[in-house]
Amino acid sequence: MARYTGPVCRLCRTEGKKLFLKGDRCKSDKCPLNKKRGAPGKDPKARAGKRSEYGLQLREKQGLKRRYCLLEKQFFLTYEKAQRMPGITGENLIKLLESRLDNVVFRMHFAVSRNQARQLVTHGHFLVNGKAVNIPSYECKPGDVIEVKESSKKLVAIQNALNEVSKSGNYPWINLDVDAQKGTYVSYPERAAITDLADVKEQLVVELYSK
Repeated sequence: MARYTGPVCRLCRTEGKKLFLKGDRCKSDKCPLNKKRGAPGKDPKARAGKRSEYGLQLREKQGLKRRYCLLEKQFFLTYEKAQRMPGITGENLIKLLESRLDNVVFRMHFAVSRNQARQLVTHGHFLVNGKAVNIPSYECKPGDVIEVKESSKKLVAIQNALNEVSKSGNYPWINLDVDAQKGTYVSYPERAAITDLADVKEQLVVELYSK
């Protein structure tokens, strides 16, 4: 399975905003963006001029794709599926990204980042409606129950992530039982309810792929 294995903080510096790819580190003083480090590469100031319309669309697509830890082909296939669905394509795209099992595991605080959630899912630590699922791209449906396998409930990574629930809070489209290490994907999230995507302009992604 292809995946990005380079330094993830470099991706945030490229996009010029936090993509929250390293959990608590992104909220600490260790984050390179908090230290006002510029974009990677030689002479980034020479590339910091006004962006074209295409440049803005490309950066929006790259930022959203990287936030959900997808490669180009995975992201484009998700976009094509969103395009075939009834409704607004941009909102459908966000809905599909949020419905991925690795993202739902992250939203349920079983992992501190989407990358970690993807790894935990791949290693088979979760059940969906009582059945083992190890496919990060598995599309969760409203009413699906996601729980940690009994043999994985004492896993340090999951325990540490659950300790952050009180700090991070819950999401209205997810019902979480911390003690049972089980959660229900209640409904597809409303676009306005996803506050950590407030700076994302998904319509620019649609415009880019529509060319």
